[in-house]
Amino acid sequence: MLSQQQYLKTDDIPAILIVDDLEAHLELMEAIFEKEGCRVIPAHNATEALQITQHSSPDLAILDVMMPGINGYELCRMLKEKSRTRFFPVILVTSLIELEDKIAGLEAGADDFISKPFKTIELMTRVRSLLKLKRIQEELDHSENVILTLAVALESKDPYTKGHSERVGNISAEFAAFIGLMEKEQNLIKKAGILHDIGKIGIGDDILYKKGPLSKDELQLIEQHAVIGERICKPLHSLSSILPAIRSHHERWDGEGFPDGLKGDRIPLMARMLSIVDSFDAMVSERPYRSPVSIKDVINKMESESSSGQWDPLLIERFIEMMREKHTF
Repeated sequence: MLSQQQYLKTDDIPAILIVDDLEAHLELMEAIFEKEGCRVIPAHNATEALQITQHSSPDLAILDVMMPGINGYELCRMLKEKSRTRFFPVILVTSLIELEDKIAGLEAGADDFISKPFKTIELMTRVRSLLKLKRIQEELDHSENVILTLAVALESKDPYTKGHSERVGNISAEFAAFIGLMEKEQNLIKKAGILHDIGKIGIGDDILYKKGPLSKDELQLIEQHAVIGERICKPLHSLSSILPAIRSHHERWDGEGFPDGLKGDRIPLMARMLSIVDSFDAMVSERPYRSPVSIKDVINKMESESSSGQWDPLLIERFIEMMREKHTF
């Protein structure tokens, strides 16, 4: 068996956590995976496995279902909860073949099942497939993080907009939770908020940071940032579901917005939400031509203009309700 110091991953050698209460099974698995060039991290029970994951990050876990104390289903659920945002594949090894057993595994978050007795080639094929999927997911996450970082860096050049997109993302996620959207939608709209102005990277600084009034041509160019932002994010499949929000966050409920003149419910929900939050943060933030306005005054102003045709009337009502509850005024 490997020593505790050897549990940490090195280079591109995949680290496999194997949890089984039978020593003979652990030794068999270790022999199989080390022959295939993998690093084995053995654990005899769930408690030991959880302790190991405190100081190491395995690429994949193989769990025996029938273990004393915390069984494989419960351990799978714990490991998935611990990994949260990163993809951590888990295979359950079981002699149970009933449909209910597989359903229990799926509900615990398992990515695959292997029935005992298993064939080595079948096990390795499934492990390789999940490791490949994990690498693809990590590559997508890296590319996505590059774009998110780029969006933040873009704003840092101007002290008046620094932090704007992050605030829009955070408040939008809070708004999504307030109106009852699921955690997945909350995370998506947070990304959309951070990236909603990424298209401004395609607009010259002489226009973006111009102190005086913009000409008609300059305004039309500024309006293209929504389309440019969509184009920048489009190659990443992981961002495909937020593209409509990035493109349409300047559309208006009355159809007088840009870039497509969408009206009413034709505007995507996330875009309608971003429009409200974007306006709110712009008004409470300092600008070179005015001082920041208090949150209370901004909410009062948004309430008085709620029927102006700029925002979804139902959503603006809920947003005002949220802000009044949050700030108790």
